[in-house]
Amino acid sequence: METYLNLMLIRFGVVVGGLVVLALLVFAIAVTLKRKGRLDEARQYADPVVKAGLRAAARRLEGGKNGASWSRRQDG
Repeated sequence: METYLNLMLIRFGVVVGGLVVLALLVFAIAVTLKRKGRLDEARQYADPVVKAGLRAAARRLEGGKNGASWSRRQDG
């Protein structure tokens, strides 16, 4: 049991460490774009992608509440 808990703790640490590294990377990219004056341009490109992702997530969550699966909604 102790070995399992150690493995779970290590897994949690790796996941959290990965998220921290990802957040730092995104922050560094944002700062670099801000310094070069291209942050607004990057926002214009990213805005439609983010909106589409949010719409897809909303559809997925909405389908989960009603019990409808993706294949059923595709067919009908």
